[in-house]
Amino acid sequence: MSRVYPFDDAATARAVIDDDGTLVEWNEGARRLLGHPAEAVVGRPAARLLAADGPGAAPPGPRWEGTVGLRHRDGRTVPVWLLAHRRPPDDGRPGDWLVVTPLTGPEPRAADDPLVEAGLIQSPCPVALYDDALRLRFMNAAMADIIGLPEDRVRGLRIPEIGGKPQSDDLEQGMLRVLTSGHRLDVQTFLRTGGEDRAHAWLARMAPVRDAGGRVRGVCLAAHDVTDNQRARQRLQLVNEASVRIGTTLDVTRTAQELADMCVPALADFVTIDLLDLREHGSEPPARITAPVLLRRTAHQSVLAGVPEAVIEPGQADAYPDFSPQADALTAGRTITTSVVTGDMDRWHSWHRARGERVRAFGIHSSMSVPIQARGLTLGVAVLTRHRRPDGFTPDDVLLAEEITARAAVCIDNARRYSRERETAIALQRSLLPRSLPRTAALDASSRYLPAARAGVGGDWFDVIPLSGLRVAMVVGDVVGHGIQASATMGRLRTAVRTLADIDLAPDELLTHLDDLVLRLSEESGVEGSPGEVGATCLYAVYDPVSRRCTLARAGHPPPVLLRPGGPPAVLDLPAGPPLGLGGLPFESAEVELPEGTVLALYTDGLVQSRERDLDASRELLLAALGQGADSLDSTCDRALHALLPPGGAADDVALLLARTRGLPPSQVATWDIPADPALVAPVRKQVVEQLAAWSLSEASFTAELVVSELVTNAIRYGSHPIRLRLIHDATTLICEVSDTSHTAPHLRRAKVLDEGGRGLLLVAQLTQRWGSRHTTEGKTIWAELPLFEVDR
Repeated sequence: MSRVYPFDDAATARAVIDDDGTLVEWNEGARRLLGHPAEAVVGRPAARLLAADGPGAAPPGPRWEGTVGLRHRDGRTVPVWLLAHRRPPDDGRPGDWLVVTPLTGPEPRAADDPLVEAGLIQSPCPVALYDDALRLRFMNAAMADIIGLPEDRVRGLRIPEIGGKPQSDDLEQGMLRVLTSGHRLDVQTFLRTGGEDRAHAWLARMAPVRDAGGRVRGVCLAAHDVTDNQRARQRLQLVNEASVRIGTTLDVTRTAQELADMCVPALADFVTIDLLDLREHGSEPPARITAPVLLRRTAHQSVLAGVPEAVIEPGQADAYPDFSPQADALTAGRTITTSVVTGDMDRWHSWHRARGERVRAFGIHSSMSVPIQARGLTLGVAVLTRHRRPDGFTPDDVLLAEEITARAAVCIDNARRYSRERETAIALQRSLLPRSLPRTAALDASSRYLPAARAGVGGDWFDVIPLSGLRVAMVVGDVVGHGIQASATMGRLRTAVRTLADIDLAPDELLTHLDDLVLRLSEESGVEGSPGEVGATCLYAVYDPVSRRCTLARAGHPPPVLLRPGGPPAVLDLPAGPPLGLGGLPFESAEVELPEGTVLALYTDGLVQSRERDLDASRELLLAALGQGADSLDSTCDRALHALLPPGGAADDVALLLARTRGLPPSQVATWDIPADPALVAPVRKQVVEQLAAWSLSEASFTAELVVSELVTNAIRYGSHPIRLRLIHDATTLICEVSDTSHTAPHLRRAKVLDEGGRGLLLVAQLTQRWGSRHTTEGKTIWAELPLFEVDR
């Protein structure tokens, strides 16, 4: 199907020849030139129109021009200058050759032609004038240089016929708008003209040409090379894009990969990011780099799938000698550009044969090594190479690479500093947390601690603390904030809880003392007289396996979950209490009975707080995870974490403590009410010996008899009635407890030689594994523990 043109095309002889040499189009101008009608030549070989001396094969390249002898219908040979354009396949149309020649070229110009008068013959700006049929009437020498064709040869052709490119059609459409509207128009395009070796960015400024009467007689087109401006805009856009795309996380490897991705293919075909191996230099990069330099590959990227140019993989380290581009750039502290043509890389590639083989295999011809520097420290080097792009690196490329690398270097240094602080905080945190939970007769316990994936290590902690009377304390807490300061504060609070637990304070009293400590820590952390902002939450519980009751109190902490044997898990209704650090507000304890085998779950808010769901939904997931089966506590911990935490890790620290209670059988507890008469201590000792015999603990009778005698005698002498003696034993320990209603605490005294008393508690301390006292609501209890096995010393 013939193309339809908006103007009379008889002034141009035009033909289209397909790839097999058949004429497929023949216009009226061609008939005028050679006399052959279209029906006589279309569909036949174009070679039949050639004289004997004409070319016999398709010309090479995308364009050809020259004079050819053609056969006229009347048999004579007509020498014709032809311009041929190779047009690739497009939109289902096969490839072909467009062949044109003007028929109006030899016509002389009129002396009063306004188009000629408007021409800027000596202008350095390329200018061309087109008539009202949009055919070339004049162009100056600058335009002829750009097109690569003389003006007298292409006069009378339209822009698509001169250029033969899709962009030429866009330019002609713009000229048509100017011709019909009479208004100026600017058109931007990117193409390679006939006189250029590579494509340029052009701004075509079009203006109507008018005669003396104001009538539009044609269009003036002035071409401006705006390649430099466009490159400047592209570079600015690339720098702006780099500030957005690089440094999205505080991860060194991810940031280095973002730098490599940013440079490919915008600046290079293959990019490697190698950072200094800080394990050789310590935690900080050295102030001065010396060769050889040990670098670790952190990231790389390529225009080729799989990065086949790489010799080493990310994570691997390699040493770079002083003549390598990497070491040269690092020691000099500036960008180094090298090329294969100049021989700058010959020594390096001959020394490292694997790299030399890759250079030859992929045709790498240029390299640019840019130091990665931030805050006066050198962190590594980015190496950019080219093999697909034929041009080498320009000074503008160096400036752009340095700008992008400088922005990335700050992000890498921030990530490095964050990673170092996070690793330090994690190490501190884990050193302060219990490495293993103590084995007690009261319960089995399992725990998990996970640092925050992104926000940094916080101040979550947990602990299991054995108390007197086979009781055990469980604690979970959370310090507000993240980082080393939060971990240090956590360590102080955990130590304080252990100290307060040793004096057997009730849970509400312990939290009151802990609240005072947090207030003091806030004052200490203040600056210039201003108080700091140290805050924390805590849950403290004490379980007694004899009574099988648990006393709990919390300070702004999430309530625990109870899973009684045979029942569903449920959140324990426990008074919330204020967070630690507010001061002056009371805490309230609650007591619950826990059947043997009850699972108690204590956790920090990092386990149940999530951006993807609300708090109630998270608690439902926790209840479901805890209630799935009576398997081990370890597997239950893992199941709960898997159900509630995202694959990438929690946004906050997570501490989880699971405890399954045990009960002490009544057969392992014996209790006596002690009369106020000191003379009746002997019968009590006898009863104790008989009870130990019934328990098959006769080997401990002698020591137990002495300890009971001293504790009961002291209670009768210095305490208040009623007085009660209780013996408790498990597999390894015998516990003697004497309780009275006096709140006066006993203490060791240094007895003199002639003193008759004052040695009782000293004797108890020497005979027992440990001893102490605890206050109760009725008074106090003095207790002592005796081992039921020989302790290795």
